[in-house]
Amino acid sequence: MPLESNARIAKALAERGYNAEREAVTLLAGAADPSAAVAAAVDRAPDDALRITADHVRDAIDGTGESTASTDRNGRSPVETRGSADTESPETEAAPGGATNNAIDAAAADSPPADAAAADSPPADPVTDDSERSRDPDLRDLEVGNDMTGRSTGTGEYADFVTTFRDRYERLSKILRGRVNHRPAEAIADMPGGSDAAMIGLVNDVRSTKSGHWLIELEDTTGTFPALVMKDKGLADVVDEILLDECVAVEGTLADDAGILFADSLHFPDVPRTHRPGGADRHVQAALISDVHVGSDEFLADAWHSFTDWLHTPEADPVEYLLLAGDMVEGVGVYPDQDEELEIVDIYEQYEVFAEHLKEVPADTDIVMIPGNHDAVRLAEPQPGFDDEIREILDVHDAQIVSNPATVSVEGVEVLMYHGVSLDEVIAELPEEKASYDEPHKAMYQLLKKRHVAPQFGGHTRVAPEERDYLVMEDVPDVFHTGHVHKLGWGKYHNVLAVNSGCWQAQTDFQKSVNIDPDAGYAPILDLDTLDMTVRKFS
Repeated sequence: MPLESNARIAKALAERGYNAEREAVTLLAGAADPSAAVAAAVDRAPDDALRITADHVRDAIDGTGESTASTDRNGRSPVETRGSADTESPETEAAPGGATNNAIDAAAADSPPADAAAADSPPADPVTDDSERSRDPDLRDLEVGNDMTGRSTGTGEYADFVTTFRDRYERLSKILRGRVNHRPAEAIADMPGGSDAAMIGLVNDVRSTKSGHWLIELEDTTGTFPALVMKDKGLADVVDEILLDECVAVEGTLADDAGILFADSLHFPDVPRTHRPGGADRHVQAALISDVHVGSDEFLADAWHSFTDWLHTPEADPVEYLLLAGDMVEGVGVYPDQDEELEIVDIYEQYEVFAEHLKEVPADTDIVMIPGNHDAVRLAEPQPGFDDEIREILDVHDAQIVSNPATVSVEGVEVLMYHGVSLDEVIAELPEEKASYDEPHKAMYQLLKKRHVAPQFGGHTRVAPEERDYLVMEDVPDVFHTGHVHKLGWGKYHNVLAVNSGCWQAQTDFQKSVNIDPDAGYAPILDLDTLDMTVRKFS
């Protein structure tokens, strides 16, 4: 029988209040009866366990007589199916001008990649009949998760926001509880001075003191408590990365009067360094694009046509998936005087023309789209995947239209798709060496570290109150795909491939006014079996 989806196993454990090691999830997914194996693992785990380990699973399976699959459908071990699983340090990971991933090292935002000559030269004769393509639809494997379309519950009342942040705290604090001996704020307040203590909370405030130290106020469901980070503790780099409203853990020692916690260490939820991504068991590719901006007078129609022509060539035959991370159209009234830069002034006509362009993609391509801030949906995140009227216009090639963000499991690779509005805030708040428009993937590293796509509330990024915080990265993705900033950048952080895919719009007058020099007409092509990536240039 086919192996149960790792994502479903992780979700089943999360519903029971447990995190799990990656190996534990793999063992459970390979059991003859995954549901029974999950129940047995939870039942046999110690009462104080917060995480299901591989040892817990082995004990449970040994006790029930279950067996696990140690190889994939091709007879390879799970590690062997992952391709390039070695994690590079963030400082040396793939990025424009300094790439280390396979064929990417020749690509840069301002110069064509090594294979761009093939993209810029006359394309090979296109396959005029898609039925001649070698793709087998029976081999396809695509599932969408975390889609909140049609599930919005918020009314904008204060209580709704409380519910959202409580859910954020509960789910992110579970990740951190395996690293520190957490105590609630009210319990720490009752502890004697000089005691060792650790607290997990949302950052209510962070500020510098007159002496050059940092005061961080943490809040959990029981109250608030202050932590002082001394300037001689060597934690300045960590403090520089803290954003308001994100979830962190602080360990240290209480002052003699027990009124403040002197911090010795700070922890983010973060991606484990042991993360090992999944991979397809055949050679298949996905094109990752975003920010098409049909309707703008700077939309690069010729580049788009070159891209879709290439998709019909034998060279692109492995490209069976197209993942589009928002801003299909330019929209109307998004920024001041935008109407002066519109080729199409009617929003519905913009979507109609975009749909015509989408029809140029091979008909047997599986397409997944999420909205962005230029699209005709609410600006507050999470954004639902369009109303029925626009869905009817975009009914092309059975495209799946889901919310922003959403998780897409493609051939065993977990892809987190997020348009990326919060990147503006991360880049504005953090030091340039940690987050910049020229290297957008580094700002994405920060979101991975915080396990939340939009941690800071009340600033540039608008958040819609829901019963569930759909912006939490409860499960670690294998690929993190964003757009929005119109810059091309990619790299690996703890084995997660972060990709910002550029745009299909030349520089507008508005972009000139805010010093945005876009990387337009690029299409990152991801090998789903190895997670190697090639960037092709079509402009």
